[in-house]
Amino acid sequence: MSTSPPEGAAVDDDRITADILKIAGVVVLGAIMSILDVTVVNVALPTFQTELSSTDEPLKYATVAWTATAYMLALAAVIPLTGWAADRFGTKRLYMAAIGLFTLGSVLCATAWNIEALIGFRVLQGLGGGMLMPLGMTILTRAAGPHRMGRLMAILGIPMLLGPIMGPILGGVLIDSASWHWVFLINVPIGIVGLVYASRVLPKDAPEPSESLDRVGLLLMSPGLALLLYGISSIPGEGTALAAKVIVSAVIGLALIAAFVVWSFKPKHPLLDLRLLGNRNLRVSLIVMFLFASAFFGALLLVPTYFQQVRGESVLMAGLLVAPQGIGAMLTMPIAGALVDRIPVGRIVPFGFLGILVGMLGLAQSTDPGTPYWHIIGWLFVMGLGMGGTMMPIFTSALKTLTSHEVARGSTLLNVVQQVASASGIAVISVVLTNGMQRGSVIPGSDKIPNVDGGLTPAQLASQSHTDQGGQLVQMLGVTPAQLQDGFSDLAHAFAQSYWVAFAVLVVTLIPVAFLPRKKEPAHLLDDQDQPPAMMH
Repeated sequence: MSTSPPEGAAVDDDRITADILKIAGVVVLGAIMSILDVTVVNVALPTFQTELSSTDEPLKYATVAWTATAYMLALAAVIPLTGWAADRFGTKRLYMAAIGLFTLGSVLCATAWNIEALIGFRVLQGLGGGMLMPLGMTILTRAAGPHRMGRLMAILGIPMLLGPIMGPILGGVLIDSASWHWVFLINVPIGIVGLVYASRVLPKDAPEPSESLDRVGLLLMSPGLALLLYGISSIPGEGTALAAKVIVSAVIGLALIAAFVVWSFKPKHPLLDLRLLGNRNLRVSLIVMFLFASAFFGALLLVPTYFQQVRGESVLMAGLLVAPQGIGAMLTMPIAGALVDRIPVGRIVPFGFLGILVGMLGLAQSTDPGTPYWHIIGWLFVMGLGMGGTMMPIFTSALKTLTSHEVARGSTLLNVVQQVASASGIAVISVVLTNGMQRGSVIPGSDKIPNVDGGLTPAQLASQSHTDQGGQLVQMLGVTPAQLQDGFSDLAHAFAQSYWVAFAVLVVTLIPVAFLPRKKEPAHLLDDQDQPPAMMH
């Protein structure tokens, strides 16, 4: 006589069954929607400036940038709530609700009649999108079991890597061939398929409604995180971290988060369970993730911009030129996923970091306007190889030794750290680039141009010269080809400085990487009550 495991329990063997792959497919669909939407919308910002303006004058970039900022702030506000909600309502129901909310938000965004409406609908979209990644990680880790987590996490890593690469390509194609509305409508068929797929494939789960909502924690953490990210995200627009807008928002946000840290050890079930930081693997992985994500994603965002501003490529071509990085990651990610199920993560991640460091070092020395494309593509490919062996093993290390009940809270912590790290890295690297472009004497006459504060340096003019408006400025100011070429050299140097900053942060990251586990440790993903019954004959 034999008994089979209860529905939804992860049988802790080494096989990846068809049922587990189906669950992974649902999670990947949700991740694709959430991540791809960020980069696709970034490409559409210049279009929003003209087409959503109520006058003949284009909207200010700072205004349309709120379509990206509002989405990110909504993400930040809802992520801390996800762990409690998953326990309260069950991961399946909550995941389907998140997909539905995101899809509804996408439809409403496509119907926006002005920029204010679009910003409001982006908040609704972000509330759904913010739950998709932490919930997806929870579902996947529970389905995989400790001996299969590495390989399943490698699957989840594909959209996380391809989002920044495919976004500009897809956005360019949709805007050029259709209209900006399709940047959002593209999510509708994916969302419908995801809902049907999830209803059929995801196992029923048993929510634990006995845990009460930490209302004090919610009032402290969610607005605190949103205000902190708002302050950090305002740095590039203000040009300095010392601006009042930055300092006030960030300080209030940090104060609320600090108050939450003090409070979180009082309730039995806090909104974010900081007691999990007692787990050494999770603690070290979070430190590595913060430093790594801030450097890597901050620098990654600049690569398509480099191809457009320094080399004059279109949005579509810039996306295609960055694609080798994703190809490199796709080659090593399945290998790293299989290895991390058998080898301690501390013996895998250092090799991945070596590839990233070599690639970033080569990239920092290849920004000159005359650098052959195959040089840059080669370094991006090497960086992708390293990326594939780094990111998902870190996630796996963080979650592998948690119990089934702790996974939702642990994945929420990981996603909060990743959001803050990515926003911080993008802000800091963008300021380094902006400050680098401001070096040099102002071009005579450029200070008299409307809407240009203080005039333009050669590097700033060069960055705009490939656009119609920038070309007109070059002619109006009487800039010679030699002067413009000097501007491109200054611009390339500014990009190089940005990559060097990212490289320095990655070198510092090697310190916590050295503390990742190098010995095989017991995995505790399953609670005692979740262990499958023994086979009896």
